[in-house]
Amino acid sequence: MDRYLILEDGSMFEGLAFGGNAENSGEMVFNTTMTGYQEVLTDPSYSGQIVNMTYPLIGNYGINLSDSESSKIQVSGMLVRELCDTPSHSLSVDTLDNFMKHQDIPGIRNLDTRAIAKKIRTSGVMRGLLTSSPDLAIGLHTLENMDAYENINFVNGVSTDEITVMPQHLAENKSPRIVIIDCGVKNNIIRMLNTRGCEVVAVPDDTHYRDILDLAPDGLLISPGPGDPKLLEYIGENIKHLMNKMPIMGICLGHQIIAESLGAKTFKLKFGHRGGNQPVQDLRTKKVYITAQNHGYAVDPETLPSELKVSHVNLNDGTVAGLIHQDLPVFTIQYHSEAAPGPLDNMYLFDQFVEAVRQAKDNS
Repeated sequence: MDRYLILEDGSMFEGLAFGGNAENSGEMVFNTTMTGYQEVLTDPSYSGQIVNMTYPLIGNYGINLSDSESSKIQVSGMLVRELCDTPSHSLSVDTLDNFMKHQDIPGIRNLDTRAIAKKIRTSGVMRGLLTSSPDLAIGLHTLENMDAYENINFVNGVSTDEITVMPQHLAENKSPRIVIIDCGVKNNIIRMLNTRGCEVVAVPDDTHYRDILDLAPDGLLISPGPGDPKLLEYIGENIKHLMNKMPIMGICLGHQIIAESLGAKTFKLKFGHRGGNQPVQDLRTKKVYITAQNHGYAVDPETLPSELKVSHVNLNDGTVAGLIHQDLPVFTIQYHSEAAPGPLDNMYLFDQFVEAVRQAKDNS
């Protein structure tokens, strides 16, 4: 069956349908990673977005039981050049096609995904529609009536509904306890903290700071997540009350929220950073790391308060990739240290965070 991608600029791309049959819309973005399509599909940071995969072959190692970053597919749709129907991997339990069918998430195969990526790079991210109808006028009317991506609080839809110890079998581990404000936390963040001996407690995005303090945390992590940080001032207001209480780490959206809570501004990037090949330099050591990134917003360095210092920069475009507080044990990164998918270069940041938490706990 034919399926069409219609973009709000009036362009239309035709390919073959796979996955579910839903007619879905969302912000059109692209990802340059060569592996990790299962992690991309299930990453809450992609909520409300259609993802165009630029690597030409997707689905070749199937779907396994361990690589999902949340309990369901989060993207609105996926575009691929070539879809593999017969995956080969010892851990594979399903095909990508079936995985998306089961959750009614539409995809299009046999597309020129590089051409779509070039269009987005030139024109910027825009709204897109996946549909079985080639009627351009109807498709454009549907897109015109969509809410703008930046006007929707997607975090509300992906955050946990209740305070949750993750996983439950670590509930008796009392040293140290990390509370995560769940803006769309990925499973691998929890796994990285668990393997470093931490008990992890995830709380809803709107949890009051007093309720967080009642959990007796030794450290606080603000997770990645989807959407515009300007809609999340309520999270920043709670964080401000916790700044001098414990070590705090912010990842991606968490980085942006912390920056805004201290008075900085953010802006929307033309086409964002999404892939596993983004070079970032640590300005303190001059070392360069290859990082996994997935974000559409960045912190404006001209608006940083005096207490925040830029610690890392993206070498592709010079945007802020990390911040450190001058007086408090607070640091942030605009990339994914959990590397799911992505290079493992930046796992050391969890070591630094947990060490800071342990030292603060010992000194308390």
